[in-house]
Amino acid sequence: MEDTEKTLQEAEEEVVDEFSMFDEWLDKYEYLIELGKSLKDYPEADKTEDRLIQGCQSRVWLDYKVQNGRIWFNADSDAIITKGIISLLIKIYSGRTPEEIASSDFSVVDRIGLKENLSPTRANGLVSMIARIREIASENR
Repeated sequence: MEDTEKTLQEAEEEVVDEFSMFDEWLDKYEYLIELGKSLKDYPEADKTEDRLIQGCQSRVWLDYKVQNGRIWFNADSDAIITKGIISLLIKIYSGRTPEEIASSDFSVVDRIGLKENLSPTRANGLVSMIARIREIASENR
């Protein structure tokens, strides 16, 4: 399981620092692709309609479990950049309490310049991913 010793703010700062190491967006995309490869295996049997995030052009499945008051996410996508984006969100928000997630403004995606460097369809998908993570947090408060 992910490292929950860090505060949410520390996890966000770590991502900002990681992205600031790259000058070019092509390198940042490569980093996103690598992040996507680090996702744990997502069972084929869990790739069901109810786990699909609506509003994404690519197919993105998001599953979660609640343990000890924390939400643990797992996801997969059929597109490599999209898989990297959901992996980035999981890296930050998995293992957090519903209250921590609900109180986040998700500004980290703006701080790393993600939204403005995505195609409009991917940016819409990012917004849908964030909305679903927020929804899961509010359902489990």
